[in-house]
Amino acid sequence: MKYDFDQVIDRSKNRAAKYDERIKKFGTNEVIPLWVADMDFKTAQPIVDAVKKKAEEGIWGYTSRPDSYFDAICGWQKRRNGWDIDKTLVSWSLGVVPAMAAIIKLFSSPGDKIMIQTPVYSEFYEVTEGWGRVVVENQLVEKDGCWTIDFEDFEKKAKEVKIFLLCSPHNPLGIVWTREQLKRMTDICIANHVLLVSDEIHSDLVFHGKKHIPTAMVSQEASKKIISLISGTKTFNMAGLQASTTVFPNEEFKKRFDEFWMNMDIHRNNAFSSVAMEAAFNKGEEWLDQLLEYLSGNFDYVKGFCEEQIPQIKVNIPDATYLMWMDCRGLGLDNDALRRFMIEKAGLGLNEGRTFGRSLTGYMRLNAACPRSVLRQAMKQLKEAVDHLSDASAD
Repeated sequence: MKYDFDQVIDRSKNRAAKYDERIKKFGTNEVIPLWVADMDFKTAQPIVDAVKKKAEEGIWGYTSRPDSYFDAICGWQKRRNGWDIDKTLVSWSLGVVPAMAAIIKLFSSPGDKIMIQTPVYSEFYEVTEGWGRVVVENQLVEKDGCWTIDFEDFEKKAKEVKIFLLCSPHNPLGIVWTREQLKRMTDICIANHVLLVSDEIHSDLVFHGKKHIPTAMVSQEASKKIISLISGTKTFNMAGLQASTTVFPNEEFKKRFDEFWMNMDIHRNNAFSSVAMEAAFNKGEEWLDQLLEYLSGNFDYVKGFCEEQIPQIKVNIPDATYLMWMDCRGLGLDNDALRRFMIEKAGLGLNEGRTFGRSLTGYMRLNAACPRSVLRQAMKQLKEAVDHLSDASAD
C-alpha cells in the first residue's frame, strides 16, 4: 500500500493536545504547532482496521492481554534489532514516562541522586524531582554542531548516583549511540552499582544507515543489570492509546514493578491499545519504511533551507527521532527573547531548548513529522521574521 504523507489533516477538532493546548503553551492559537512529539500523519492502515473492528464490537469491557500481545512485541524486537527478549521478564505499563517514574520511586529513596545527560527530554527532570530525588547532569559536549559524551565527568558522577537515565536514541539531539559508547556507559554503571534505565522509545525511527543497539544487548553482564523501556507509540503515532513495555533483568525487579501498579489497580491495556499495538508490530513495517523515507526528506528540506536562506540558524539532521535541534545563537537573543520571537514574529510553536538543559541559551527543538507543505510555510515565516530582525538590527 502506498501512503500519502503529504496529506494535510485538520487536527483542530480531534482533541489533539498539539493543537488544543497552543494557548496554554504559547499564549495564542496563531502558531504552527511543531512542538509535542507526535506526528501529523495517519497511522498504518492495518492498525486503523484493527481499531475499527474493535470499535464496531460495541462492547469495550475489561480487556484481557493474550499471549499474542507480547509475542508481537518480542517478535518485532527480534526482527528489527536481533534482541531475544525473555517474555517472562516483560511488563505492560501506561507509557515509557510513567514506567520511568515508577522505577525511580521503587529503586531509589528521597534525596538520592539520579544522573541524566543534558540536553535531554524534559520529563527526565520532572520524574526525578517529582519524587524528591536530585538531578545530576552529565552535560553532553558540543563542538561544531556535534555532541559527545564527557566520559571523565560521567565516571566521576557515577560514583555518587543511584540511577542513570539513558535516552537511546537521544531526544532531542537525534544521536544513535554506538556499541562502544553504550558499553562504556554500561560498564561504568555496573562497576559503580548504578541502575541503568534505558529509554528506547525512539528506537524504530533511525536513519542514514545507522543501527539501534538495545542497551541490554551490549554485553552478557549488561543484560542482567539494565531495565529497558520500549513502545510502539512514537513509531506508529499512537501516543494517545497509552501502552509501553518494560523489560527487566530479573524476576525480583519485575515483581516489584508489577505490584506497584497492581496496588493502584492499573494493570490492563485499554480495549483499543491492545489490538492496535499488536497490529502495529505484526503488520506495520510497510508503513514505517515509507515514513522513514519521507521524514528523511523533511530533514533535508529544513537543513537545506536554513543553510541557504537563514544561515543565522544552524539545524542538525538527526540520525534518529523526527525532532530537529536548532542552534539559534546566531540571532543574538536570550531565551526569553527567543521564545517571544518564535511565537510573535515567526508564528511558530516550538520547544524551548532550555527545557532540555537548564543552562542552555539559544536553542529550540522543531518537530519535523508533518506534511512538507507545513514545513515550507513554517520556514517561510521563520525567514521573514529573521530578515525583519536583521533589518531592525541594522537600523
